[in-house]
This record gives sequence, structure tokens and C-alpha cells, in this order.
Amino acid sequence: MGLSRRSLLAAGGAVGVVAATASTTAAATASGQDHGRVRTGFERLAADGYALLAGERVGVVTNPTGVTADARHVVDVMHADERVDLVAVFGPEHGFRGTAQAGGSEGRYDDPATGLPVYDTYLKSGQPLADVFTASGVDTVVFDIQDVGARFYTYIWTLYDCMVAAALAGKRFVVLDRPNPVTGRAALGPVLDRAFATFVGREPIAQAHGMTVAELALLFNAEFLATPVALETVRMTGWRRGEFFDATGLPWVPPSPNMPTPDTALVYSGTCLFEGTNLSEGRGTTRPFELLGAEGVDRRWAEAANALGLPGVRFREAYFAPTFSKFQGKTVGGVQLHVHDRASFDPVRTGIGLLVTARSSWSGFAWRPDNWIDKLTGSTRVRTLIDAGADTDEVVGAWEADLAAFRAVRREHLLYR
Repeated sequence: MGLSRRSLLAAGGAVGVVAATASTTAAATASGQDHGRVRTGFERLAADGYALLAGERVGVVTNPTGVTADARHVVDVMHADERVDLVAVFGPEHGFRGTAQAGGSEGRYDDPATGLPVYDTYLKSGQPLADVFTASGVDTVVFDIQDVGARFYTYIWTLYDCMVAAALAGKRFVVLDRPNPVTGRAALGPVLDRAFATFVGREPIAQAHGMTVAELALLFNAEFLATPVALETVRMTGWRRGEFFDATGLPWVPPSPNMPTPDTALVYSGTCLFEGTNLSEGRGTTRPFELLGAEGVDRRWAEAANALGLPGVRFREAYFAPTFSKFQGKTVGGVQLHVHDRASFDPVRTGIGLLVTARSSWSGFAWRPDNWIDKLTGSTRVRTLIDAGADTDEVVGAWEADLAAFRAVRREHLLYR
């Protein structure tokens, strides 16, 4: 029996995934560690021969994080497999292949590696996005993107917008699950007020949601979509809610240019709030969201932040010169976060503590003129409380009732222990 090049590539892709997983598991067993045992939604889909997609024209919403255990992109693997009728790719912010910076995308083009048409979803929603799905000719839209666990990270709202659009276009929607890299232990922080809904927060979820993308899809479909989409989720195996990304054995691919490591993701749901201020959030450095600062800030900020006694983290007086974004080419002073106990670290409380102490220790502190902080936190409450002189405990305490209500709803849609 003859084999086509596409069949051989498909076989190699499948063997590569299995071999990589097996060798990683064997190495983990030999070292006494339990790494390499998490299988993503895609790996389970492929292991089942793509039965869930049989007879369907398929389009994939993905970016560079959509990789197998041996770091091959799922689009390349599926395109090479004759069991999948892959006809389109849909790129989010930063693009399918990841060539665009924050606030950018790749537009409409044909992917040089596969020849597949790539459609741009960034800043599209509702009927215009439904029209893109219709024009692509797909029957089923598959979502496979690594999230980082924060409400204002836009990929979960790409998920939401694509679910809404798929429902409008009469398409089936399949979510391939991946780990929450900062664990799924708990939801933390303020819950969005719908009056402040934007692409960094469409619906009332917590700032650090503590969910996987498949769990969020179930929540969105049950609680927020006016017309639920025909939804299927493919769960992971081997992932536990209390595990950080380095316990998964999976390759880390930066989900965006300023999310280089899982350490960045660990602090991001708190320190991204500095995007709403006149301080640098560390963009243009090698430690974005771990370095924060501005011209005129000195050692007093680190001293004030350490005096809070925030669990799991210490602050070092730091100086840096961003190569782009705020204070490009200028040396600024500030702090570097050093998380020494991930289990006790609370990123949102830490972010609030840093805002409170930045304001009290530096006379130049100011919010961004457009009050972007309100979009990030989901209401005016954090900004107005800090301006009124509230301390960290007062600000955090102000959202506890809303957070408790969200946690109750969230609990109904969790897939993993």
C-alpha cells in the first residue's frame, strides 16, 4: 500500500508526540519525580484519532502556544494528518505565528508553512466575527491557546467572542484544554462590573479566575452567552488544580512577547495593574511585570512594600532602562519582585499593596489619564479607595462579597480536583 507524504508526516507527528511523552515520563520515573504526565486536550484528541472532528471542515483558533509535547505546532500536525479536514486558522492578538507586539495582529494572509488561509480575529466580535467563520467555510471551530490565568489577558475574551460568533454562525465549538500555569486553586481579586466591560474583561469574573480555558468555556456558555454555542471540551489528563506549570512536563511557549516565562505569569494578575499608572510595568526589559518603576522613584518604595509583610514575596530596590514602551532608553528606579513561596503568594493583594505604597512613597505617582486602571480592575472602586488613602486590607476587603459570589458560580464549572 502506498503512503502519501502527508500520511508519513502525520504518522511522524503522532509518533513524535507519543515518544516525547513516553520518554519524558520515563525520565521522570527514573528521577523519582512525577513530571511529564499531563496530556493536553490536543494530545487526547489526537490519540483518539480525531474522532471528535470526523466529517467536519475544521478551523483552529490558536497562536504559538498551540504545541504538542515535543513542541510541534498543532496546526502543522493536523494539516499533515489525512484524518483531519483542516481548512482555516484564526489568529488572535499577536497573531497565529506570534509576529505582532501588544495591541497588534497579523491580518489576513496565507500561512507559508501550510498554505492555509489565516483569518484575523483581533478586535472582531459579534456578527462581523460570525461572518469571518461563515466565509472560511468551517463547520467546527477549535480553540487551542495557552492562557495565563488573568481576567485582562485577552485570549480568554477571544475565546468568549469566538463562542458568541460561532453560535451566531451556527458552528460547533471545541475547546482543547491546557493548564492554568499559576494553578487553579482559587479565584482572587475584584470581579468585573459590566459597566466597565472591554476586551480586557467582557463579563463578571475575578481578576485571577483560577480556571482553565475549558472551564471558562463551560462557565461562559452556561452563565453569559445569550444563545449557547454547541460546545465540546476535551479535558486534560494528569493535571491537578494545585500544580504550577513547571510540574506539567509541557514546553512553555511565551503566549505573548511580554510573557516570557511562567514566573511572569505568576505575578501578572497583580502587577499588570501598573499599566493603568504612569509607572513602567517592565515592558522593554528582560523581566516584564517583575520590574516596576519610574524616573524619580528610589529605595523608599521597596522599603515601604517590604514593610507590608506580604506573603511569599520580597521586593528589591532596582534600576533599569526599558528598551521600548514607557521611559524608553531612560534609567528609572523602582522594585523587582522576588517570589520565594509560590504557595502563599497572592498576586492581586501584592499588586494592590504595590499601588498603595507607590502612591505613598513617590510624589509623582499618577493614574493614566484615561483611567485605564478602572478597566483593569473592573470598576472605579480600587482607584477611588487608593486615592482616598485606603490601605491594602481595606482595598482587598472591598471586593470580598463579589468574589464570594463568583467563587460559588465558578465551582459549578470546574473539571479537575
